[in-house]
Amino acid sequence: MAHIIVTGNEKGGSGKSTTAMHLFAAISRAGHKVGALDLDLRQRTFYRYLENRDAFAKRTGQDLTMPKMVTLGASDLRDRRAAEREEEDLFSAALAELEADCDYIIIDCPGSDSFYSQMAHSAANTLLTPINDSLVDFDLLARVDPETGKILGPSIYSEMVWKSRQLRAKAGLKPVDWIVVRNRISTLHARNKRRVGEAVEDLSTRIGFRIAPGFSERVIFREMFLNGLTLLDLKDQGFTFSLSHVAARQEVRDLVKSLNLPGLGDAG
Repeated sequence: MAHIIVTGNEKGGSGKSTTAMHLFAAISRAGHKVGALDLDLRQRTFYRYLENRDAFAKRTGQDLTMPKMVTLGASDLRDRRAAEREEEDLFSAALAELEADCDYIIIDCPGSDSFYSQMAHSAANTLLTPINDSLVDFDLLARVDPETGKILGPSIYSEMVWKSRQLRAKAGLKPVDWIVVRNRISTLHARNKRRVGEAVEDLSTRIGFRIAPGFSERVIFREMFLNGLTLLDLKDQGFTFSLSHVAARQEVRDLVKSLNLPGLGDAG
């Protein structure tokens, strides 16, 4: 069985697709075959990133690794239950096709709720939830008392993950390894940084997720998109690394290492 990694939350701009792309690069460089599913049927950022990579490889005559990609479409049936049954069949067929050839499957979810996204969360062996280091993004995970800062209860996304865990348990599957990835952490010891850190730590023990280091706010992550490259590819391109680039590449390696993925050594 392929190991399924899902990058998901219900907020855009948190770094899901960038995380998915760098995980693909790390896993493929370790010699594993990777499958990819982009469930954001409108923006398709993950697939656009991969399409840019394929175009760059053809343009430069390079042999860059690519995942096996399967494209899904939304059901156009009017009846909601019938539409969900159709999408469930399409999703299951896509997973079966990828599992036949791949060691890992990376699924990138949209920044909103969808039936495809719910199914992906239930199928995940490893669930990554990137959040920007702000109380706005933390609100996706839990509701916080504005006066005391105490957590009042889980929010919509956490409740969806909980339901997905219940479905996995009923199916006799291993519990998902849920990891919250804190992106764009400020280097300054700001009050907001401390409050978010304390809230995430508190919530992790209450609803059961791990915390992993994410990516800082660096221009290099955005610049690589048009050529479909990752920080793990740049050394092969003869790229001259600055200290900032070295630090960014180390962030990728630290994230991959913290996931404890089966059969994965150095991130490259």
